[in-house]
Amino acid sequence: MTLLAAPALPLHKAGPYVAAAYIVFLLLVIAYVAIIAVRTSRTERQLDELERDVKAREEEHRDDRDREYVA
Repeated sequence: MTLLAAPALPLHKAGPYVAAAYIVFLLLVIAYVAIIAVRTSRTERQLDELERDVKAREEEHRDDRDREYVA
């Protein structure tokens, strides 16, 4: 099986395309890192909120157990 080979561009013509490809790749990596940073920040805020809710609920249940109910 023979694969068709595309003729290579001379270096002086291929250089701008290679540079553009690297720039696009770098921009994609930066965008990906920014998206992950935003998601991580949002997840940390939600986790902090859940921890506060759990602590409040634990204190509420502790206060209920300390009370003595008289009928």
